Amino acid sequence: MFILKDEILREYALEKQLDTGAKYHGKKNIFLPENAYLKGFFDSLLPHVQYPKTLENPLSILKVKEAIELLLLGKPELKNFIFDFSEPHKIDLEKFMLANFRFNVPIAKFAKLTGRSLAGFKRDFLKTFGISPRQWLQHKRLTAAHHELEKKNRKPISIYLELGFESLSHFSYAFKKQFGYSPKEVPNLNKVPDLF
Repeated sequence: MFILKDEILREYALEKQLDTGAKYHGKKNIFLPENAYLKGFFDSLLPHVQYPKTLENPLSILKVKEAIELLLLGKPELKNFIFDFSEPHKIDLEKFMLANFRFNVPIAKFAKLTGRSLAGFKRDFLKTFGISPRQWLQHKRLTAAHHELEKKNRKPISIYLELGFESLSHFSYAFKKQFGYSPKEVPNLNKVPDLF
């Protein structure tokens, strides 16, 4: 038996842009027929059970994602069962958004994944962060971009998609508007100063 935590399932749903709107009405316990892939997966966990320190982040997250993929491969109808987030509970909005702000999904999707209606999400968001979700997401993504450019010496073209922007031109425009200079003009603190 293994347990798939909501937090990781929600992150996976965001990453894969899954439609999580369907409510599951089937059985609570589902029998999984024998499957060579799942057997191989459980066999691959044995060394981690024997040496528990080896199954730590990010390896543990990869193993959970592998389990999800294998479950869906063997029984695709499990999708509605696994990704039914319709429970009437709200998860910690701040923690969820700080962990998932990089995903380029509509605000309504963030609302659903946190257990809120769109109006409730916007209201709770304003209470938590003091600004609207769109403003916060843009500011947070651009601040993360600035860090990647300045501290890690990455190029704008290599980061704009992973930070939730759809085009390089929109990213560059928003970046310049927020910081007053283009992403290409970010000072690189890792460069050795020119002595001559």
